Amino acid sequence: MIQTLYHVPEYKEELIYCAICKAMEALGIAQDMHPDLKVVIKPNLVMAKSPSFPVTTHPLVIKAVVRWLKEQGVSHITLAESSGGLYNAEHMKNVYQVCGMNQLEPDVTLNMDFSARTVNCQKGFSNHSFHIITPILDADYVINICKLKTHAMTGYSGGIKNLFGTIPGLEKPQMHYRWPDIRDFSRMLLELAQTVNPQLTIIDAIDAMEGNGPTGGTSHPLHLLFAARDFYTQDYFTAGLMKLDPMKIEMIKQAVECGLAKPDEMELIGDPVPDDLTPFLVPDTQNLDFTGSLPGFLQKPFAFFAGKLFKSYPQLNEELCVGCGKCAESCPAHVIKIVNKKAKFKKRGCISCFCCQEMCPMKAISVKKAL
Repeated sequence: MIQTLYHVPEYKEELIYCAICKAMEALGIAQDMHPDLKVVIKPNLVMAKSPSFPVTTHPLVIKAVVRWLKEQGVSHITLAESSGGLYNAEHMKNVYQVCGMNQLEPDVTLNMDFSARTVNCQKGFSNHSFHIITPILDADYVINICKLKTHAMTGYSGGIKNLFGTIPGLEKPQMHYRWPDIRDFSRMLLELAQTVNPQLTIIDAIDAMEGNGPTGGTSHPLHLLFAARDFYTQDYFTAGLMKLDPMKIEMIKQAVECGLAKPDEMELIGDPVPDDLTPFLVPDTQNLDFTGSLPGFLQKPFAFFAGKLFKSYPQLNEELCVGCGKCAESCPAHVIKIVNKKAKFKKRGCISCFCCQEMCPMKAISVKKAL
């Protein structure tokens, strides 16, 4: 299970390209390439945000990958993503522009096909099918290029979580509503990851995010670029570099338990792991959860009785709220309304998925415990 790690001190095309070339050689990716191959790049474009913020995949990382693909004779390259919010031309054109994706043209086709198809899952999955955006399903080869971040709901966001962006638009909140428990939601993410099954995953951690990710956190540069075919073990490895316990990240824990992630078989190639890495700040949702400090035999019964008492809820800072409606649009439980140009939250019915916090462009939503 080869995992590659290369030091990239800053976002400069030549530095990134050099690291990409080394990673592709170490992983033998050139052997997969041929001129007629339809390659789709799946970035993290969760919202319209400038590349100067560590929210989305940096365009120079994608540009370096495209440059390498072109040199292998690949010409059919599409960038496809379903960000938070509506999945239509107007919304995605704005996302592409603000996130700096327009600079990739004409070498890359920015997807403008906003259809999706239903695909059946493997036997035994909790999900019988997934509705996935068409470019992913039509691809011969999917390259998953994500951003390393902490995450308010899942704790960590990397290769596995990035594939949630293959679910079209506002169908993603519906998935949150269907699977509100983190264990069920994580199982869904793993089943989706196995269904999409990208051939290569690259993690942009030149600048990463800590704290209230995936959109409201702050910069935590690692100056590192990761690449692997096995993105399950890759997530285990990179979570550890953030000083997170991978086995406390539910989707990674499940990936280990079902044999998808195999950290004991990992072979690291490239630069050495830096010895000056510092712990990432965790989201407020994680800071407020102390059940992990209890003895194992008490955790489940305590969680059952304390779940409602100590449940996390979104809290609005009205001074920062501009009434844009992104929170209401993304709320799977429909408990948010815009009244007099301000968001109004109902606690009853809230499933604490924090989609509202994730999609708020003003960082006006924080986390509060019921008690």
